[in-house]
Amino acid sequence: MSPRKEGPSGLVVVDKPGGLTSHGVVSRMRRLAGTRRVGHAGTLDPMATGVLVIGVERATRLLGHLALTEKEYAATIRLGQSTVTDDAEGDVTSEASAAEVTRAAVDAGVAALTGAILQVPSKVSAIKVNGVRSYTRVREGEEFELAARPVTVSAFTVRETRVPDGAPGLLDLDVTVTCSSGTYIRALARDLGAGLGVGGHLTALRRTRVGPYDLTGARTLEQLEESFEVLPIERAAAAAFPRWDVDADQARLLGNGVRIGTPALGAGTHAAFGPDGRFLALVEEQQGHAKIVAGFAQ
Repeated sequence: MSPRKEGPSGLVVVDKPGGLTSHGVVSRMRRLAGTRRVGHAGTLDPMATGVLVIGVERATRLLGHLALTEKEYAATIRLGQSTVTDDAEGDVTSEASAAEVTRAAVDAGVAALTGAILQVPSKVSAIKVNGVRSYTRVREGEEFELAARPVTVSAFTVRETRVPDGAPGLLDLDVTVTCSSGTYIRALARDLGAGLGVGGHLTALRRTRVGPYDLTGARTLEQLEESFEVLPIERAAAAAFPRWDVDADQARLLGNGVRIGTPALGAGTHAAFGPDGRFLALVEEQQGHAKIVAGFAQ
Protein backbone atom coordinates (compact mmCIF):
# COMPACT_ATOMS: atom_id res chain seq x y z
CA MET A 1 0.00 0.00 0.00
CA SER A 2 1.56 3.29 -1.08
CA PRO A 3 1.80 6.11 1.49
CA ARG A 4 -0.79 8.87 1.32
CA LYS A 5 0.38 11.87 -0.67
CA GLU A 6 0.38 14.92 1.55
CA GLY A 7 -1.35 18.02 0.21
CA PRO A 8 -0.15 21.59 0.68
CA SER A 9 0.88 22.50 4.23
CA GLY A 10 -0.08 25.93 5.47
CA LEU A 11 -2.47 28.16 7.36
CA VAL A 12 -5.95 29.38 6.57
CA VAL A 13 -7.14 32.51 8.38
CA VAL A 14 -10.90 32.14 8.70
CA ASP A 15 -13.39 34.87 9.58
CA LYS A 16 -15.54 32.62 11.76
CA PRO A 17 -19.27 33.32 11.73
CA GLY A 18 -21.38 33.42 14.87
CA GLY A 19 -23.25 30.31 15.91
CA LEU A 20 -20.55 27.88 14.78
CA THR A 21 -18.05 26.14 17.04
CA SER A 22 -14.33 26.15 16.29
CA HIS A 23 -14.57 22.39 15.82
CA GLY A 24 -17.33 22.98 13.30
CA VAL A 25 -14.97 25.19 11.30
CA VAL A 26 -12.28 22.49 11.47
CA SER A 27 -14.75 19.95 10.09
CA ARG A 28 -15.52 22.23 7.15
CA MET A 29 -11.80 22.75 6.52
CA ARG A 30 -11.14 18.99 6.55
CA ARG A 31 -13.63 18.55 3.75
CA LEU A 32 -12.24 21.45 1.71
CA ALA A 33 -8.60 20.46 2.25
CA GLY A 34 -9.24 16.77 1.64
CA THR A 35 -7.41 15.73 4.81
CA ARG A 36 -8.20 15.05 8.45
CA ARG A 37 -4.90 16.64 9.48
CA VAL A 38 -6.46 20.00 10.33
CA GLY A 39 -6.50 21.94 13.61
CA HIS A 40 -7.01 25.43 15.00
CA ALA A 41 -5.03 27.85 17.16
CA GLY A 42 -7.13 29.20 20.01
CA THR A 43 -10.81 28.32 20.43
CA LEU A 44 -13.56 30.85 19.73
CA ASP A 45 -16.93 30.42 21.45
CA PRO A 46 -19.92 29.83 19.16
CA MET A 47 -21.18 33.36 19.92
CA ALA A 48 -17.87 34.93 18.86
CA THR A 49 -16.82 35.84 15.34
CA GLY A 50 -13.55 36.76 13.68
CA VAL A 51 -10.05 35.44 13.27
CA LEU A 52 -9.63 31.69 13.67
CA VAL A 53 -6.26 30.39 12.48
CA ILE A 54 -6.51 26.95 10.90
CA GLY A 55 -3.49 24.70 10.25
CA VAL A 56 -3.42 22.12 7.45
CA GLU A 57 -1.07 19.13 7.25
CA ARG A 58 2.43 19.93 8.66
CA ALA A 59 1.28 23.43 9.66
CA THR A 60 -0.84 21.88 12.42
CA ARG A 61 2.44 21.64 14.33
CA LEU A 62 2.70 25.44 14.28
CA LEU A 63 -0.62 25.91 16.01
CA GLY A 64 0.48 25.34 19.60
CA HIS A 65 3.12 28.03 19.20
CA LEU A 66 0.75 30.48 17.49
CA ALA A 67 -1.83 29.96 20.24
CA LEU A 68 0.56 31.56 22.72
CA THR A 69 0.78 34.85 20.84
CA GLU A 70 -0.99 38.12 21.57
CA LYS A 71 -4.64 38.54 20.54
CA GLU A 72 -6.95 41.49 19.87
CA TYR A 73 -10.71 41.70 20.28
CA ALA A 74 -13.60 44.09 19.71
CA ALA A 75 -16.38 43.46 22.21
CA THR A 76 -19.54 44.84 23.78
CA ILE A 77 -19.93 44.70 27.55
CA ARG A 78 -23.36 45.21 29.13
CA LEU A 79 -23.38 46.68 32.61
CA GLY A 80 -26.38 46.15 34.90
CA GLN A 81 -26.81 42.39 34.50
CA SER A 82 -24.82 39.30 35.46
CA THR A 83 -25.36 35.94 33.76
CA VAL A 84 -24.45 32.37 34.62
CA THR A 85 -22.11 32.16 31.59
CA ASP A 86 -20.75 35.74 31.80
CA ASP A 87 -22.15 36.30 28.30
CA ALA A 88 -25.51 36.82 26.59
CA GLU A 89 -26.10 33.09 26.06
CA GLY A 90 -26.64 32.41 29.77
CA ASP A 91 -29.57 33.14 32.08
CA VAL A 92 -29.51 36.41 34.00
CA THR A 93 -28.59 35.77 37.63
CA SER A 94 -28.75 39.31 39.02
CA GLU A 95 -29.64 42.86 37.97
CA ALA A 96 -28.72 46.28 39.33
CA SER A 97 -29.28 49.63 37.63
CA ALA A 98 -26.23 51.04 35.85
CA ALA A 99 -27.96 54.39 35.28
CA GLU A 100 -25.73 56.17 37.81
CA VAL A 101 -22.45 54.67 36.59
CA THR A 102 -20.24 57.51 35.34
CA ARG A 103 -17.66 57.43 32.57
CA ALA A 104 -15.01 58.26 35.15
CA ALA A 105 -16.00 55.18 37.16
CA VAL A 106 -15.91 53.03 34.02
CA ASP A 107 -12.46 54.32 33.11
CA ALA A 108 -11.19 53.60 36.62
CA GLY A 109 -12.61 50.10 36.46
CA VAL A 110 -11.00 49.47 33.08
CA ALA A 111 -7.65 50.77 34.35
CA ALA A 112 -7.79 48.31 37.26
CA LEU A 113 -8.15 45.46 34.76
CA THR A 114 -5.28 46.60 32.54
CA GLY A 115 -1.70 45.36 32.75
CA ALA A 116 -0.49 42.21 34.48
CA ILE A 117 -3.49 40.93 36.45
CA LEU A 118 -4.77 37.79 38.12
CA GLN A 119 -7.96 36.60 36.43
CA VAL A 120 -10.40 33.89 37.47
CA PRO A 121 -11.54 32.21 34.23
CA SER A 122 -15.20 31.97 33.36
CA LYS A 123 -16.75 28.81 34.76
CA VAL A 124 -18.05 27.88 31.31
CA SER A 125 -14.51 27.71 29.97
CA ALA A 126 -12.87 24.51 28.71
CA ILE A 127 -10.43 24.42 31.63
CA LYS A 128 -10.29 20.98 33.23
CA VAL A 129 -10.90 20.51 36.95
CA ASN A 130 -9.80 17.05 38.06
CA GLY A 131 -10.04 15.88 34.46
CA VAL A 132 -13.54 17.28 33.81
CA ARG A 133 -14.21 20.38 31.69
CA SER A 134 -15.37 23.36 33.75
CA TYR A 135 -18.40 23.95 31.51
CA THR A 136 -19.49 20.32 32.07
CA ARG A 137 -19.46 20.85 35.82
CA VAL A 138 -21.57 24.01 35.36
CA ARG A 139 -24.14 22.14 33.25
CA GLU A 140 -24.35 19.46 35.94
CA GLY A 141 -25.07 22.10 38.58
CA GLU A 142 -21.87 21.53 40.54
CA GLU A 143 -20.58 24.24 42.87
CA PHE A 144 -16.83 24.84 42.52
CA GLU A 145 -14.23 27.58 42.23
CA LEU A 146 -11.49 28.11 39.67
CA ALA A 147 -8.08 29.42 40.65
CA ALA A 148 -6.96 32.84 39.44
CA ARG A 149 -4.35 32.85 36.67
CA PRO A 150 -1.85 35.51 35.64
CA VAL A 151 -2.69 37.19 32.33
CA THR A 152 -1.66 40.42 30.66
CA VAL A 153 -4.13 42.94 29.29
CA SER A 154 -1.85 45.32 27.40
CA ALA A 155 -4.69 47.56 26.16
CA PHE A 156 -8.32 47.91 27.27
CA THR A 157 -10.09 50.85 25.64
CA VAL A 158 -13.70 52.02 25.79
CA ARG A 159 -14.66 53.31 22.33
CA GLU A 160 -18.29 54.19 22.98
CA THR A 161 -20.97 54.03 25.66
CA ARG A 162 -24.73 53.91 25.07
CA VAL A 163 -28.01 53.00 26.76
CA PRO A 164 -29.84 50.14 24.99
CA ASP A 165 -33.27 51.04 23.62
CA GLY A 166 -35.97 50.49 26.21
CA ALA A 167 -33.50 49.58 28.96
CA PRO A 168 -32.55 52.71 30.91
CA GLY A 169 -31.01 50.64 33.72
CA LEU A 170 -28.41 49.10 31.42
CA LEU A 171 -25.25 50.55 29.91
CA ASP A 172 -23.44 49.08 26.91
CA LEU A 173 -19.71 49.62 26.37
CA ASP A 174 -18.02 49.02 23.03
CA VAL A 175 -14.42 48.12 23.85
CA THR A 176 -11.21 46.91 22.27
CA VAL A 177 -8.84 44.59 24.13
CA THR A 178 -5.29 43.50 23.39
CA CYS A 179 -4.22 40.66 25.65
CA SER A 180 -2.09 37.60 26.21
CA SER A 181 -3.14 34.07 25.44
CA GLY A 182 -5.41 32.65 28.12
CA THR A 183 -7.24 35.92 28.82
CA TYR A 184 -11.04 35.57 28.96
CA ILE A 185 -12.91 38.60 27.64
CA ARG A 186 -16.08 37.31 29.32
CA ALA A 187 -14.21 37.42 32.62
CA LEU A 188 -13.16 41.04 31.95
CA ALA A 189 -16.84 41.92 31.42
CA ARG A 190 -17.84 40.08 34.59
CA ASP A 191 -15.08 41.65 36.69
CA LEU A 192 -15.68 45.17 35.36
CA GLY A 193 -19.36 44.93 36.27
CA ALA A 194 -18.57 43.45 39.67
CA GLY A 195 -16.07 46.22 40.40
CA LEU A 196 -18.70 48.83 39.55
CA GLY A 197 -21.26 47.09 41.78
CA VAL A 198 -23.82 46.52 39.03
CA GLY A 199 -22.75 43.29 37.37
CA GLY A 200 -21.74 42.82 33.77
CA HIS A 201 -21.60 40.35 30.90
CA LEU A 202 -20.46 40.09 27.31
CA THR A 203 -23.01 40.61 24.53
CA ALA A 204 -20.74 40.56 21.46
CA LEU A 205 -17.19 39.40 20.73
CA ARG A 206 -15.12 39.61 17.57
CA ARG A 207 -11.48 38.53 17.45
CA THR A 208 -9.64 40.89 15.15
CA ARG A 209 -6.08 39.52 15.40
CA VAL A 210 -4.05 36.47 16.46
CA GLY A 211 -0.35 37.29 16.42
CA PRO A 212 0.42 38.67 12.94
CA TYR A 213 -2.81 37.36 11.39
CA ASP A 214 -5.73 39.78 11.30
CA LEU A 215 -9.05 40.32 9.56
CA THR A 216 -7.45 41.87 6.47
CA GLY A 217 -6.18 38.42 5.49
CA ALA A 218 -9.18 36.46 6.76
CA ARG A 219 -11.70 34.76 4.47
CA THR A 220 -15.26 33.72 5.15
CA LEU A 221 -16.38 30.12 4.83
CA GLU A 222 -18.37 31.09 1.74
CA GLN A 223 -15.24 32.52 0.10
CA LEU A 224 -13.27 29.39 0.98
CA GLU A 225 -15.98 27.19 -0.50
CA GLU A 226 -15.53 29.07 -3.78
CA SER A 227 -11.72 29.09 -3.73
CA PHE A 228 -9.77 27.15 -1.12
CA GLU A 229 -6.07 27.84 -0.70
CA VAL A 230 -3.59 27.90 2.16
CA LEU A 231 -0.91 30.37 3.18
CA PRO A 232 2.20 28.23 2.54
CA ILE A 233 3.94 27.08 5.69
CA GLU A 234 7.12 29.00 4.79
CA ARG A 235 5.25 32.30 4.56
CA ALA A 236 3.21 31.50 7.65
CA ALA A 237 6.30 30.81 9.75
CA ALA A 238 8.14 33.89 8.45
CA ALA A 239 5.14 36.08 9.34
CA ALA A 240 4.78 34.72 12.86
CA PHE A 241 8.39 34.33 14.06
CA PRO A 242 11.73 36.13 13.68
CA ARG A 243 13.63 34.62 10.76
CA TRP A 244 17.04 32.89 11.01
CA ASP A 245 18.68 31.93 7.71
CA VAL A 246 21.26 29.14 7.86
CA ASP A 247 23.74 27.76 5.34
CA ALA A 248 23.60 24.35 3.67
CA ASP A 249 25.67 22.56 6.32
CA GLN A 250 23.62 24.02 9.16
CA ALA A 251 20.41 23.15 7.30
CA ARG A 252 21.50 19.53 6.97
CA LEU A 253 22.31 19.30 10.67
CA LEU A 254 19.07 20.96 11.74
CA GLY A 255 17.18 18.63 9.43
CA ASN A 256 18.72 15.71 11.28
CA GLY A 257 17.78 17.15 14.67
CA VAL A 258 21.30 18.24 15.61
CA ARG A 259 21.74 21.21 17.93
CA ILE A 260 24.04 23.70 16.24
CA GLY A 261 25.74 26.86 17.36
CA THR A 262 23.77 30.07 16.90
CA PRO A 263 24.47 33.76 16.65
CA ALA A 264 22.85 35.90 19.35
CA LEU A 265 19.28 35.17 18.33
CA GLY A 266 17.80 36.65 21.47
CA ALA A 267 14.83 35.47 23.49
CA GLY A 268 11.85 33.71 22.03
CA THR A 269 11.14 31.27 19.24
CA HIS A 270 12.76 31.75 15.80
CA ALA A 271 12.01 30.16 12.43
CA ALA A 272 15.08 28.63 10.76
CA PHE A 273 15.24 28.58 6.96
CA GLY A 274 17.69 26.84 4.64
CA PRO A 275 19.48 28.52 1.70
CA ASP A 276 16.75 27.22 -0.62
CA GLY A 277 14.07 29.01 1.42
CA ARG A 278 12.77 25.79 2.97
CA PHE A 279 11.36 26.10 6.49
CA LEU A 280 13.39 23.77 8.70
CA ALA A 281 12.49 24.23 12.34
CA LEU A 282 11.35 26.42 15.18
CA VAL A 283 14.31 26.97 17.47
CA GLU A 284 15.19 28.73 20.70
CA GLU A 285 18.66 29.88 21.69
CA GLN A 286 19.96 27.97 24.70
CA GLN A 287 23.50 28.60 25.91
CA GLY A 288 24.74 29.50 22.44
CA HIS A 289 23.05 26.60 20.68
CA ALA A 290 19.79 26.19 18.78
CA LYS A 291 17.36 24.04 20.73
CA ILE A 292 14.88 22.62 18.25
CA VAL A 293 11.36 23.30 19.51
CA ALA A 294 9.69 21.68 16.51
CA GLY A 295 11.19 20.27 13.32
CA PHE A 296 9.61 20.79 9.89
CA ALA A 297 12.34 19.58 7.52
CA GLN A 298 10.55 16.30 6.81
